[in-house]
Amino acid sequence: MKRTLLLGGLLLALVAAQAQTLRWASQGDPQTMDPHSQNESMTNMVNGQVYERLTRRDRQLNIVPALASEWTQVSPLLWRFKLRPGVRFHDGAPLTADDVVFSINRAKEPTSQFSVYANAVGVPRKVDELTVEFQLATFNPIFLQHLDTLVIMSRSWCEAHRVTRPLDFKNKEESFTSMNANGTGPYMLAVRQPGIKTVYKRNPNWWGKFEGNVQEAVFTPIANDATRLAALVSGEIDFVLDPAPRDVPRLRNTDNVKVIDGPENRIIFIAMDQGRDKLLYANVPGDRNPFKDIRVRRALYQAIDVETLRSKLMNGLSMPTGGLTPSSAAAYDDARLEARLLPYDVAAARKLMAEAGYAEGFEVTLDCPNNRYINDEEICQALAAMWAQLKIKVRVSALPRVSFFPKIEKLDTSLYLYGWGGAITDAETLLTPVFRNRGERGVGAYNYGNVRNDKFDQLAAQSSTEADPARREQLIKAALTEYKEQVHVIPLHRQMIPWAARRNVSVVHLANNWLELAWVNVGK
Repeated sequence: MKRTLLLGGLLLALVAAQAQTLRWASQGDPQTMDPHSQNESMTNMVNGQVYERLTRRDRQLNIVPALASEWTQVSPLLWRFKLRPGVRFHDGAPLTADDVVFSINRAKEPTSQFSVYANAVGVPRKVDELTVEFQLATFNPIFLQHLDTLVIMSRSWCEAHRVTRPLDFKNKEESFTSMNANGTGPYMLAVRQPGIKTVYKRNPNWWGKFEGNVQEAVFTPIANDATRLAALVSGEIDFVLDPAPRDVPRLRNTDNVKVIDGPENRIIFIAMDQGRDKLLYANVPGDRNPFKDIRVRRALYQAIDVETLRSKLMNGLSMPTGGLTPSSAAAYDDARLEARLLPYDVAAARKLMAEAGYAEGFEVTLDCPNNRYINDEEICQALAAMWAQLKIKVRVSALPRVSFFPKIEKLDTSLYLYGWGGAITDAETLLTPVFRNRGERGVGAYNYGNVRNDKFDQLAAQSSTEADPARREQLIKAALTEYKEQVHVIPLHRQMIPWAARRNVSVVHLANNWLELAWVNVGK
């Protein structure tokens, strides 16, 4: 009898231990463990379980204290932060003001895709061991939003491992931070096997409060939609970040599986090389760049049937828009800015192509990720078919995110699918890094089409430092209107994000598509 009870107890303990492991999957893999290198949502989310910021987001995406327990805006150009006492990195080193100053300056390096945000928060200065000030040169209306993108690293750890600057991902640099991490966060990196699995263990010395019971999280990239679905249905994995839209109806009717869905703060759009006189990957009569002609850009726009994309391809899991921002809130919910610029009209598009001298079309390559956005490769294939009606022969080059992003970062593209979003709903987070003319200190760093519009650039630059909210709203609306009317990019839709999980898994769905492991419960 005692032996039976003992075995039963051991079995229950084993089940409980297993229940505290979250096995989850997505179509793609994080790009690097260096948290200042690549500003890509999946990479940020995974690294965000290990590394923390001075602030964090709550369940409504409001900014709340994290490594900083409090802060004060001393004057329009000066912010002061008090660090939380007793916080330690995973290697046991205490968090100090030196680490904060070092981390902000590290994020300003040219090899960091966060440099535009790090430069926007000004110059950090140590006041004492637990106090940091930020001195701004000009007013920043979204200072806290920018600061909330910057994680804090250990200065001593980075110096010891010779990683005082972010790795140069686009040029395939490898460093200690490629595979290793040392943060202050709720989880510690235990295993990193790119393309195979990444394992995290709970940090027993975390300063915060766990709201979930996950002791271990095992992430596995599963590129194939059907394989990912089968793994969830069979119970091999517990959670899928990105089930294919076509599979969602089936999942809603599958035993022991549930779908958790909601809108994502992200815009999906098409961008074009508008800088070169001759395109890199195209065959165009006269060796011209057709994308410099607004008539061609308008024609491409009018040949896209976004409603068919929504209903047939996305299974209703998209919100077509004529807006240019991740959230309509960034455009102050202005109906004029949200409305489609041009109606779907293939005949009108053909007329525009003829007027521009391209009645017989041209050939061009469309670069597209195949494991980043929902149905990304499929969207590109659908666009190729739609543009074929204009006699444009589109070759779709679909690449995994680890190859796609370095390629376009080097401006090695003629036409590409891209997305932008996250927790920030203010227009600034897109205007300066993505749309503005390419310049210094991260300005226009993501303008991979090398678009140059001086009128827009001036309006956007003014909005970045405008202290009067009413005046700033006018500037942002004027800037967005100019960019939209010139068709510098072609907006497609905002994503709806369905997550799928086993019935015994409880997660918090966020509009920035961020899974917070510390909030996950397994077995409840």
